[in-house]
Amino acid sequence: MIAIIDYDAGNIRSVEKAFVSLGEDVTVTRDAEVLQKADKVVLPGVGNFGDCMQNLERFGLVPVIREIASGGKPFLGICVGLQLLFEESEESPGVKGLGILKGRILRIPERENLKIPHMGWNSIHLIRQNGSGRLFRGIPEQSYVYFVHSYYLKAADEGIVTATTEYGVTIHASVEKGNVFATQFHPEKSSDTGLAILRNFAELS
Repeated sequence: MIAIIDYDAGNIRSVEKAFVSLGEDVTVTRDAEVLQKADKVVLPGVGNFGDCMQNLERFGLVPVIREIASGGKPFLGICVGLQLLFEESEESPGVKGLGILKGRILRIPERENLKIPHMGWNSIHLIRQNGSGRLFRGIPEQSYVYFVHSYYLKAADEGIVTATTEYGVTIHASVEKGNVFATQFHPEKSSDTGLAILRNFAELS
């Protein structure tokens, strides 16, 4: 069973629908016991970093997320769900993230002819090293996926980065460390490529 963390963030239902379309058994919950019993856990989300972090704290989800992430169970963060896994964000100065992974979330720099927020399809460069990139099994290089964001990840350890994209700056578009996976883009909105990525996650052991 795949548990999707419900913390009043946007886009949770579309992630649920995507997994259901793949034939997966899915529950949307904020119940710590249900999350701990699930086979896999997903932290999706669209919204402000500080507000989302506050919601996780308000619902008492921070300890259980840290426990799951450290316990070996496959865990997937999507969009703001990726950002929350890191230490801090320029979007919400003074607000600490979950700190499960090392790195900062930065504002996409202003560039001529580049609109912010970055909304739309971008190709991703896949980085396959030391057996990493398991979300991208069978996914061709330079596949297109869908982004909606104004802030981007700069991981402290580039060895965890499994995909990048370019939008005025090099964006760490996906990371993998042990059982923890995350994407800045929205696989649930990325057509067949995105569904294949979610299927790869669902099939992890």
